[in-house]
Amino acid sequence: MASASSVLDGTHKVLTPEYVEFDFVLAGLYSRFLAWLVDAMVGIGLAVAVMTVLSVVMAVFPGFGSALFFVVWFLIDWGYAIVLETFWSGQTIGKKALGLRVIQESGVRIGFYHAVLRNLARPFDRLPFFYLVGGIAALVSASHQRFGDMLAGTIVVRDRRLKIPASIARPEGEAAILGDPVFQSKVAKLTSEEEEVIFAAAIRREELGMEARLKLFATLSQRLQDEAGFYKPPHLSDEKLVLLVAAALAARSAQKRSRARRRAPR
Repeated sequence: MASASSVLDGTHKVLTPEYVEFDFVLAGLYSRFLAWLVDAMVGIGLAVAVMTVLSVVMAVFPGFGSALFFVVWFLIDWGYAIVLETFWSGQTIGKKALGLRVIQESGVRIGFYHAVLRNLARPFDRLPFFYLVGGIAALVSASHQRFGDMLAGTIVVRDRRLKIPASIARPEGEAAILGDPVFQSKVAKLTSEEEEVIFAAAIRREELGMEARLKLFATLSQRLQDEAGFYKPPHLSDEKLVLLVAAALAARSAQKRSRARRRAPR
């Protein structure tokens, strides 16, 4: 039986220029409401903290203190989501807690422009209360978009956790490259979007025709060399370079999970 949080979930498909298709699971209204609730509590907590700090000023200068509080509350109400979604890859504290993320319809991360547009429309989406207008818009929208999302060209999706096959996570040969500190440092600088493209290509390569497969890995290999500074030895194929990067990324992810488990309270 489907959980309540996934009843209204849908799928958003994106086909990249490299012929890799991404299937993003859209966040349902239930999980988005819970994320908003967490963010609202965080906002209230910040407001209370600010109110406590400003209480001394308000006692001495009542008019000025009250005006200052409303200015600060405005900055929290509007700036909280804009700042976090811009610099935290489309997530706020509430979205992080519920495993949600805002991305562009094209599948890449949002920027400041998108965060501002989708949040400036929130007063309209809130009408008449509890995001009723925005909720109705999300229900009738194929991509579960409220008006702010339609304006900014964004969608809210569930964070994906790709399972890496053992053949990719533990490739045969080329141990020297995988152990090279320079190679590892360049792997560490890859963005989450680049990681997803590399993983998707590695996992789905057998589904592609030979021509599309060669073109895909040639494009990815060239990007890794030109934009990320990777060096491809002459004996190494384009596909092998991408698979080695995928293996290094998988190893880093496994190490992070292992450290998180060790730090977790018993």
